[in-house]
Amino acid sequence: MTDQELQDERRYVSGLYTRLDAARTQARDDHRRALRGDGESPMERDVRVRATAAQVRRLDVADDGLCFGRLDAVDGERTYVGRIGILDEEDEFAPLLTDWRAPAARPFYTATGAHPENMRRRRRFHTRGRRITAFTDEVLGRPGSDDARDTDAALLAAVNAPRGAGMRDIVATIQAEQDEIIRLDHPGVTVIEGGPGTGKTVVALHRVAYLLYTQRERIERHGVLVVGPNPAFLDHIGQVLPSLGESDVVFSTPGDLVPGRHVTAEDGPVAARAKGSLAILDVLAAAIADRQELPPEPVEIELSDVTVRIDAPTAEWAREEARATGLPHNEARVTFREIVVYVLTERAIGRIGRGWLTRDDAAAREAIRTDVLDELAEHEGFAAALDALWPVLTPEDLLGRLYASPERLRAAGADPALWRADGTAWTVSDVPLLDELVDLLGHDPTVVRAQERAAAAEQAAATEYAAGVMEVLTLDREELDEDLGFSIDDLTHAGVLADRFVAEDTRPLAERAAADRDWTYRHVVVDEAQELSAMDWRVLMRRCPARAFTVVGDLAQRRSPAGAMSWGAMLDRHVAGRWMYRSLTLNYRTPAEIMAVAAALLAEFAPDLAPPESVRASGVAPWSRQVDGDELTAAIEEFVAAEAPREGTSVVIGPAGVPGAVAPAGTKGLEFDAVLVVEPGRILAEGPQGAADLYVALTRATQRLGVLHREPLPAVLRGLTEVTAARVGR
Repeated sequence: MTDQELQDERRYVSGLYTRLDAARTQARDDHRRALRGDGESPMERDVRVRATAAQVRRLDVADDGLCFGRLDAVDGERTYVGRIGILDEEDEFAPLLTDWRAPAARPFYTATGAHPENMRRRRRFHTRGRRITAFTDEVLGRPGSDDARDTDAALLAAVNAPRGAGMRDIVATIQAEQDEIIRLDHPGVTVIEGGPGTGKTVVALHRVAYLLYTQRERIERHGVLVVGPNPAFLDHIGQVLPSLGESDVVFSTPGDLVPGRHVTAEDGPVAARAKGSLAILDVLAAAIADRQELPPEPVEIELSDVTVRIDAPTAEWAREEARATGLPHNEARVTFREIVVYVLTERAIGRIGRGWLTRDDAAAREAIRTDVLDELAEHEGFAAALDALWPVLTPEDLLGRLYASPERLRAAGADPALWRADGTAWTVSDVPLLDELVDLLGHDPTVVRAQERAAAAEQAAATEYAAGVMEVLTLDREELDEDLGFSIDDLTHAGVLADRFVAEDTRPLAERAAADRDWTYRHVVVDEAQELSAMDWRVLMRRCPARAFTVVGDLAQRRSPAGAMSWGAMLDRHVAGRWMYRSLTLNYRTPAEIMAVAAALLAEFAPDLAPPESVRASGVAPWSRQVDGDELTAAIEEFVAAEAPREGTSVVIGPAGVPGAVAPAGTKGLEFDAVLVVEPGRILAEGPQGAADLYVALTRATQRLGVLHREPLPAVLRGLTEVTAARVGR
């Protein structure tokens, strides 16, 4: 690297920032004009406002690492690669900067010495803010060389850097096996499996950014859903897509998939397994049927002129007819009511007209029928009887009463382990059941009709108001046409004007989608997918009818008793023949010294699964220290104090009751420079998921790992270096 070359690159990149600033100013001006409307219809204005706002957001995030490299082809052509594409003002077919997702940029990630892809050199920039501080070159196509050492330089600098508050994008250091997955042109489900530190999560997020680049028009109108295991994980990954200029994304945990509900509590293994199995569908159907009751004794309905009774045969006939409609429970109630009303009305007519009403006296018969129908419509006793026999149910009411009643659980054929005193103490495993019940129960028709009447009344009021506006307008005809943006002659009635005053929903797409249970997404990313139950997958499939998913997971880290035993077992029932599997085998996070300890544990509890291969060693051996019971708290504090002045992040992971410790499940998907695992034996002993939890805990560290224990170490961890108190944290 010569000073002249560095100055030349600095001038070029400075010019890119000048173009970026100009484009940003133009985008903000366009956005302000869109907000004004300037003669457009409300719908056109809304579309333009959203589009210009999205463009402003994309340009705003491009400052950090705008240009991170250059490709030199064998024919001498140069291609600068960066976060976004920037075109030459004078020649739109000559890009000054190529978007990393464009086909022309792919060799930046995939070319090697052995397979140069017609490239002669790859140059990587090292930047601070907007300024290039240095660059490194890789000469491609040298005989007998694959330039692995050069290729690893930028990557190792990135993975060795201290961790910050959140996950960083890897746009400048994407590796070949990652790039292949990111650019997969597969319309169905793509499963990405990789062990700890293989970058599967960040690859999935970059895949979303790539799909939005190549299929923006198809995807952007519906947005993308990203599902992660817990809020801490979503906070950790939350800035990756915005840093790549993509914001039409909804982030959710499995406990947040029903709008208006935030659930974090977990069931015990038996209940979680029962709720996650598809067998629970039969339980839900039986629980609904159990609420469609027959009266043990006839229910008397006293009318003005006669008393009629709802007996078991009448209710049974009505129930059979209602069930035969195939409609959800609440919607089938209309049929149940119609049959009961028909029977009661005919009985009332027969008794009232006994001795004087003939078959030919249709007018008198119809008059009696009308009176009876009117009276039943207002009869509180009749309404109460209907509510007892075929109640309007909400998912919360049905499921809460089911859990709180051993009798109802038995009637529904449910596992007794589902009983709990507070039926509405919701757990994460309840969320897919509540979502399922939305469809099984359906809407209350009376509520729907009331909403329709309210909407019609609102529209009528708007029309009446608009008509009044038309009457009092005294503006000149031409001036009025110009102000409204359309000809007054185009108004056929005042309702047209009223429609133009209806407020548009201007909330961002992500906000609208997150609040709407029936919103469907064009693509869904599922992280830690091995934890999802069969019922969880039903929720997600409803959210994405196109069945376009990027699924990320590691079967070795499965801790949920209802989670995936294999990908085929979970996916074949939904997308048989439409899913493909890809694996990531290189561990970019965990040093070889730490991975060796975790690999020994993996070989013990999952011998069929191979650990990922670490790309680096840290030179720091993971250590263990045995302490007495009263020394534990002090030893933890010593670790925290030793890490405090260091740049980066640290965490204490341990079972419940360890002071200041986070449970292993709470660290899934996260990474820290230093990790202290406390009482690994207790973690292992915590049920069937204990080994997976310990594997997670051991593989969170990027630099330093320590273990504190009071009892002797589990045999599988005997390879740790035992240290004294004086060496802890060094």
